[in-house]
Amino acid sequence: MPIRTVMVVDDSDTDRHFMTTILEGAGYQVIAVGSAEAAGERIRETPPDLVLMDILMPGQDGYQAIRELARSEETRAIPIIICSSKTQPSDRVWGLRQGAREYIMKPVQREELLNKIASLG
Repeated sequence: MPIRTVMVVDDSDTDRHFMTTILEGAGYQVIAVGSAEAAGERIRETPPDLVLMDILMPGQDGYQAIRELARSEETRAIPIIICSSKTQPSDRVWGLRQGAREYIMKPVQREELLNKIASLG
């Protein structure tokens, strides 16, 4: 299934705006939300083709959200790419074990982001 709609989940207005600008410039439709809780609600209303998920957020963190999405019958087929400032190899391993397909460290690089998305589409 081609990726056309991407949900960006990040509590940072700056990071959300930055990734939205990159994605829209590459022709993707973007749904941007500021929390994992908001993402859970929006995904069920308007399922995206891909989710970009931050890890460190107030309330529900990205790992918890990824686990829920990966275990739900309705959302398990939606690929997830983690975009996080957590840089330890164990963070990457843990994120992939929760159900993410890829892991990108912040600051996000345009080419890396678009290449990872293309590899999943």
